Amino acid sequence: MPSIHSPSTTRLHSTVVEAEPTTEKPAAAPQMTRFDRLKAQYKGPRVVVNDSGLDFSYADFDDAVQKTDYAFNRNDVVKGIVVQHDVSGAIVDIGAKASAFLPTLEAALIQEQGDDISNLVDVGAEMEFQIISEEDENGQLLVSVKRIQYKAAWERVVARQADDEVFEAEIIAVNRGGAICSVEGLRAFLPGSHLAGMMPTEEIIGNKIPLKFLEVNQEDNKLVVSNRRAVVEQQMADLSRGDIINGMVKALKPYGAFVEVGGMSGLLHISQISYDRIDDLEKVFQPGDQVKCMIIDHDKVNGRIALSTKTLEPEPGDMLKDPEMVFDKAEETAARYHERMEAERKAREEAARDIVLGLGDSLDDLADDGANGEGSSDPLSDVSDSLDSLLS
Repeated sequence: MPSIHSPSTTRLHSTVVEAEPTTEKPAAAPQMTRFDRLKAQYKGPRVVVNDSGLDFSYADFDDAVQKTDYAFNRNDVVKGIVVQHDVSGAIVDIGAKASAFLPTLEAALIQEQGDDISNLVDVGAEMEFQIISEEDENGQLLVSVKRIQYKAAWERVVARQADDEVFEAEIIAVNRGGAICSVEGLRAFLPGSHLAGMMPTEEIIGNKIPLKFLEVNQEDNKLVVSNRRAVVEQQMADLSRGDIINGMVKALKPYGAFVEVGGMSGLLHISQISYDRIDDLEKVFQPGDQVKCMIIDHDKVNGRIALSTKTLEPEPGDMLKDPEMVFDKAEETAARYHERMEAERKAREEAARDIVLGLGDSLDDLADDGANGEGSSDPLSDVSDSLDSLLS
């Protein structure tokens, strides 16, 4: 029998190597040192609160603080202490739950350019503050020093106006209508027409000049001042009738010339220029001419003066012929004029005294005649009888 061979089993091996699954282990945390472990566990010093000897506990105190009503309202004025300067202001302790804040713009009424909070209020300074806001979400209030100073400045201005006094103030700015002056820290308007002897240009900024009030209205925040009125008042106090003054012709009118005398405007009437008749004033004066005049009258209340040059003429008509000669001899001629006026005054007084004495003598004679004569003692009885006969 043929031999039967059983099929041999052949094993096939794959050449592909199967990858074994790997598990990545997380990076091990750095091992803490003993110092780091102690630092992490440290909770600070333990304070043991013992309130057994007190009438109240810390919890009671906290409840009392929360229940306290501080009653800080807008516009209230409170005392406080500046405790710290900040970038845009200062921290102020006014006794509220939270510290109040004082903005730099509210730290003072008068502030120079470039001032910061350290130039305006000192740390530790105790002063009054006005509350200008409600509490914010953090319970903080805004306060102001400027508004308290503003109110006090207006009170001083009103008092000055009542006294009608002359005061000095600095010009801080100019505009087309005039100038701005600082009066007690308030901005006052000085109209150009009330500047004496100067124009509202930048050259006058920084000058201190005498002023008087023209208008004070706190409700409308309106403050108007005058330099001319102050100058006139000061100069009028030193002026008297008969004084010789220097001036400049400012304007010509049909009735005379206006002469500026130290910031004041005096009228040189055409009838007071010369004893001779003047047909054309422009042939005598021109605006800008320097003149010498005598004061013949003045109104110190309204700052008005009346001037004359004819009283300075050595001979009538000299002002039309040679005005320079008249001005050169003004003091000499004025002295003679005063002597003549004084002599005339004394003559008038003597004449008036003689009239009074003559009337006294006449009355005495009438009284004597009435006492010695028969009938009525009334010296006017005959006159009365004559009047009665005429009226009957």
